[in-house]
Amino acid sequence: MRSPSPSLLPALGLLSTVAHAIVRFHCSQLTVERLDPLVNPGMIPSTHVHQIVGGDAFNASMDPSLDLPELSTCTSCQFAEDFSNYWTAILYFKARNGTYKRVPQLGNNQFEKARGGLTIYYMQNAIYDRNQTSKVQAFRPGFRMFVGDLNARTIQDAARFRQLTYVCMDTWTSRAPETMAFPTRKCPEGIMTSVRFPTCWDGKNLDSPNHMAHMSYPESGTFESGGPCPETHPVRMPQVFYEVVWNTKIFNNEEWPEDGSSPFVWSFGDATGFGTHGDYVFGWKGDALQRILDAPCWFDTNCAKESNSPLQAIEQMNACTQPGLVDEDIDGWLDELPGGWKADYGHGHSPHTSE
Repeated sequence: MRSPSPSLLPALGLLSTVAHAIVRFHCSQLTVERLDPLVNPGMIPSTHVHQIVGGDAFNASMDPSLDLPELSTCTSCQFAEDFSNYWTAILYFKARNGTYKRVPQLGNNQFEKARGGLTIYYMQNAIYDRNQTSKVQAFRPGFRMFVGDLNARTIQDAARFRQLTYVCMDTWTSRAPETMAFPTRKCPEGIMTSVRFPTCWDGKNLDSPNHMAHMSYPESGTFESGGPCPETHPVRMPQVFYEVVWNTKIFNNEEWPEDGSSPFVWSFGDATGFGTHGDYVFGWKGDALQRILDAPCWFDTNCAKESNSPLQAIEQMNACTQPGLVDEDIDGWLDELPGGWKADYGHGHSPHTSE
């Protein structure tokens, strides 16, 4: 899915007859460490490193009964009433000598001064639909979800998850073509990962044992193609969509593999790219998200004004951080990935070296 050119957004917003909203905003990095309250609740450290953004009430367990807006003292997100938490795994570069180095993140287009983090979209219709007329419900307190498969190492494994992709950025605004595996060439402006969550809810459960079963994709096609929700999951929700920009260009050097393969590895050992995944815990204050979804706005041209939603400056977003709980080196040149992982290319051997 290719985003419109940022230079066109204000003009397109003025020309459209918008009924509801598509909103795009950024969240700076809150913390980077081995915590994962969905997959490894209560475990300190969790199995692999994540980057987390959002409210500073984030913790290792994230009990669904917690009032995140009440417990948070700040949020790293642009919308000041968004105390949700959004997180993904961390990307590493594998050098020819077998050591690993964490790939830093960049602030996305229009958010260049942000301290890494994610760009978040909430959408009611396809990204190019300027009308955004489909009425959708905001998520409820306690809602959380996960998308992806950490163990996927082939395109067949990953195919059931629609639209978990990579873009090799030739320019700062590149959004296509998208691939399901890691790019295998040196990307001039870095690599963007895109995580799109399912959009059909069962209408009953705020979570499920695998954090996925309470949500579903449309019966056919994708959210963007307007496919109907299945009877088992009849409630149409907004699409939550992450963009993450990785500064892989600093590794476009002689350490690149001689055979032209990708040198990048997820923090859980996946060297194919097919295991990419994302986590989400809802934490908007009151009716803040529903106000935005009901507002006549498109992208960030007027969403804050139309929904009466306060915004933070990037300096405020960057200032919201959380001290780490796990004392370990995640940034130096490492012989193995934190948690004992090694690069796994899907050839049948275990990538994990720890007991």
